[in-house]
Amino acid sequence: MLTISRIEVFKYDIPLKAPIAISLGVIEHARNLLVRMHTTDGLTGWGEGSPFWMIVGETQETGFAAARDLARLLVGRDALDIEGNLQKLDAYLPGNPTVKSAFDMALYDLAAQAAGLPLYAFLGGAKHRLVTDETIYLNPPERMVEDALRIREQGGIAIKVKLGTHAKDDIRRVEAIREAVGEAIPIRTDANQGWDYVTAVQVLKTIQDWNVQYCEQPVKHWALPDLKRIRRRTTVPLMADESLFRPRDGLRLVQEEAVDYFNIKLSKSGGIYNALKINAIAESAGIPCMIGCMSESRLAITANAHFASARRNVIFYDLDAPFEHAEDPVTGGVTYHGYEIELPDTPGIGAGCDETYLKGAEKLEIR
Repeated sequence: MLTISRIEVFKYDIPLKAPIAISLGVIEHARNLLVRMHTTDGLTGWGEGSPFWMIVGETQETGFAAARDLARLLVGRDALDIEGNLQKLDAYLPGNPTVKSAFDMALYDLAAQAAGLPLYAFLGGAKHRLVTDETIYLNPPERMVEDALRIREQGGIAIKVKLGTHAKDDIRRVEAIREAVGEAIPIRTDANQGWDYVTAVQVLKTIQDWNVQYCEQPVKHWALPDLKRIRRRTTVPLMADESLFRPRDGLRLVQEEAVDYFNIKLSKSGGIYNALKINAIAESAGIPCMIGCMSESRLAITANAHFASARRNVIFYDLDAPFEHAEDPVTGGVTYHGYEIELPDTPGIGAGCDETYLKGAEKLEIR
């Protein structure tokens, strides 16, 4: 038994280099949550959640408030009983996937450390090559072209382009980027639910021959009939993002034959435990997955990368959030070599946070 002795929760604020805009809104600061879980054996597990409120319906404040009660439920329990611990959290408080993902991550960190294995090996996988794309956020076409050229010059393997405004403007964005960077580098588009059915068809049919690898969430998360119709009208593969939170969402997407790919995010799914279930559903249906992110630091990005490395059905990697951050308070963790991601081999996640950075952070502690 690995008994949880106390849990600390921090408001984990990271400044961005510049505001980032998507069709749902603008983020000016990464206001995340950090969990540090201690055991009577002296082990420490780390977890992080990034509440993108316009997607998950949580904020840092709501997550911080919920974390107090969730931590009380876990203190004194066996950290190795991951399923039992997470079921206890779900039974007490439905929803709230982002704050739960931080607790989930810390539990997996402890379990992998106790086993003496890096997380990817604890999950039954092996280390393999991960190469992330980089995202271009909503801006005038000329500014987006500048970012696209920089990504190409830095050796990017794919350019992810945020869309979801008006058809004419979004077509022009993709057209300008394609003209500037040439035909070779794939473009990955993401509308973040910004289009209706008519607009989605208009845009995707226009850009479908421009080496567009896929389109994430073209319409509202609840509009599965529209996803199905769009999929029949265009050759651009569709990827579920905001339509996919829980395993049962994945099952419904499979049953409806609504999309070609799944975007799994730990902060959206509630953590690694549910992400494994979602990937298993996708894999059984022949649907490849992408590992995505919100605005996590390298700490949670490292956990995401371990998960992706452990599952061969995850074939796309969108783990570029640290590129947006003006500060990096993480110790250990993944190393970026350009766009290639190198995982640590230390037991557990292999990442923590600088104590100096945490000294000024608001925190709660439950014993």
